[in-house]
Amino acid sequence: MAILLVAAPASLAASPSPTPSPSTASPFSISGFLRNAGAPIADVKINVSGGGFEGSTTSGQNGSWAVGVPEKGTYKVELDESTLPEGIKLADGQENPRDVVFGGTTTQGTVFAFGEGIVVQQGNFGQDLINRLVAGLSFGLLLALASVGLSLIFGTTGLTNFAHGEMVTLGAVLVFAFNAIGLPFWLAIVLALLGGGLSGYIQDAGLWRPLRKRGTGLVPMMIVSIGLALAVRYIIQFYFGGATQQLPYAQSAEIQLGPISISPNNLASLVISAVVIVIVGLVLMKSRLGKATRAVADNPALAAASGIDVDRVIRIVWITGGMLAALGGILWAYYRPGVTFNMGSQILLLIFAGVTLGGLGTVFGALIGSIIVGLFTELTTVFGAPADLKYVIPLGIMIIVLLIRPQGILGRRERVG
Repeated sequence: MAILLVAAPASLAASPSPTPSPSTASPFSISGFLRNAGAPIADVKINVSGGGFEGSTTSGQNGSWAVGVPEKGTYKVELDESTLPEGIKLADGQENPRDVVFGGTTTQGTVFAFGEGIVVQQGNFGQDLINRLVAGLSFGLLLALASVGLSLIFGTTGLTNFAHGEMVTLGAVLVFAFNAIGLPFWLAIVLALLGGGLSGYIQDAGLWRPLRKRGTGLVPMMIVSIGLALAVRYIIQFYFGGATQQLPYAQSAEIQLGPISISPNNLASLVISAVVIVIVGLVLMKSRLGKATRAVADNPALAAASGIDVDRVIRIVWITGGMLAALGGILWAYYRPGVTFNMGSQILLLIFAGVTLGGLGTVFGALIGSIIVGLFTELTTVFGAPADLKYVIPLGIMIIVLLIRPQGILGRRERVG
């Protein structure tokens, strides 16, 4: 896998994105866009202070701005209203300056509204609830992409793969690397997906299949996956660096679809995730390969006796799981937004929560479980939960559900012993 990362040395840390990027002196940053009636506002000064730190920047020609900060914490962000163009002012009721508190990500966004009639929506619980539901669905579906791959691998091999988070990271890192060396953006995405599939193939051919042939138990294999996760994570850090980088078009103004306010990136993520998951579901339900995969997941010995090439099916599952994880990582990089060496490990527990909540080894269970996790993750902010608990509450929901239904939502009750 290290070979795949040669194209992404830390020296490529200068993103080719047309938007300004935060200072690479710190992996943490506060950023946003300034737009009035859809038009960007340039050359507006933003001041950031807190914890002994003071910094400032001006918005670019596309309205974007970003300030690197030394650590997570609470910062005061102030827009210098004297630098606004003539005729443009902050909307009534806008808090300026305002406190910004970091949550679970390394990049924290903040939005200033301008003009009239915008603040009417602020404080509107119903509209905020709708927007969080849509954001939660988008987040849940991108989690499902990674969860489905993990569930397929578990279903066919019984392996709990803790290195799956690094497969998520690899997708985003490869897009950044290929784009940084000058490849077209669409080609960078295609090559990143192929790289994710290749990483799955290499893992199975070089590590997991030999261990299966030796009869290695599932617990030792799980421990090997933990070691593999740590090794790959810091190989990525060695080549990619520790700073947060942005993919092209990572920042975009929100659009209004009726009562729903959503960014184009989140909307595209929702649509892409839904389409891919439907395709995977149809393949599993209708194709010969899908039926063979389900047969191997149900009973590998019986599947082999019926003429199914079990090793070939498992190899295809690993390739598919790698590509789905890579796609989930690309969409996660836009949702956060930002690419870091440990971005996959940040959501690994949420991926496991979705798989476990839906039912271990069941693809559609992983889909349902991931959507539930995504929805609860976003809805916690609507009801005033602290940002630091955003990813904790869904895990608590998982524990409660499993106490009531240990096999998960779509899992089958089995007798042990």
